[in-house]
Amino acid sequence: MNRIQQLFGRKEKNILSVYFTAGYPAFDITREIIGELQRQGIDMVEIGIPFSDPMADGIVIQNAAAKALQNGMSLSKLFGQLRNIRSEVDIPLILMGYLNPIMQYGFENFCRSCHEVGVDGVIIPDLPFKDYLEEYKPVADRYDLNVIMLITPETSEERIRFIDRNTEGFIYMVSSAATTGAQQSFDEVKQEYFRRIAAMNLRNPRLIGFGISNRETFDSACRNASGAIIGSQFVKLLAQGSPAKAVSRLLEMIGKKSVENLYGFKNHDNIFIEKFR
Repeated sequence: MNRIQQLFGRKEKNILSVYFTAGYPAFDITREIIGELQRQGIDMVEIGIPFSDPMADGIVIQNAAAKALQNGMSLSKLFGQLRNIRSEVDIPLILMGYLNPIMQYGFENFCRSCHEVGVDGVIIPDLPFKDYLEEYKPVADRYDLNVIMLITPETSEERIRFIDRNTEGFIYMVSSAATTGAQQSFDEVKQEYFRRIAAMNLRNPRLIGFGISNRETFDSACRNASGAIIGSQFVKLLAQGSPAKAVSRLLEMIGKKSVENLYGFKNHDNIFIEKFR
């Protein structure tokens, strides 16, 4: 099992995964953000690969990607920044990006680089599932890389079960058929979608993303899945202050306290932390 599977093996509920765009708000801040997320008890990190046409993302992440590209971020430079990151952090790391820059890098080269720096999974929103099965899955499997697939309220039960049988790690439940962006609450239509998927008793755990921004939406996601993914809200907070302040503020907004605040730790001790979560 890689780190993603280990996480879900030891923690079944209230998992928090946080997304940020590599190279934003500054080119060289990637490692600091990852380190701060771990120090304050975040379970998993999604690192966005900036792209000029992020079709699944709302205006906040679009603007962050544009700024990151202006700052000089690229996929090869990101891998350079992540070199030896495993000497500093041990939580699961996922790269999230679109197929175009990954294909320019070369998919096997991409998987090899992920393995070398310690990336555990990838999310590629515009990768067709048929192509994944036929061409990409065998390569990703060789490098112990979980390819995480997204489902939406419009995804059929048949397709969801097919995805569940042919992927590892977790299933990314998009809360609505829209782009990323904060929401204040989830209406009854979304709640019914969450309950419908929960009743399917899928093999893989699920995380709910798109729209998680406060305690109400975070708690709703945790009631109906293993946890939540927060992106746009954190990206906005990064623009307002240091990574440490951004993580602390995010945890306050969803009604959680950081491990550092709870126990006074400056370094991450997984055994102790997992015991008291």
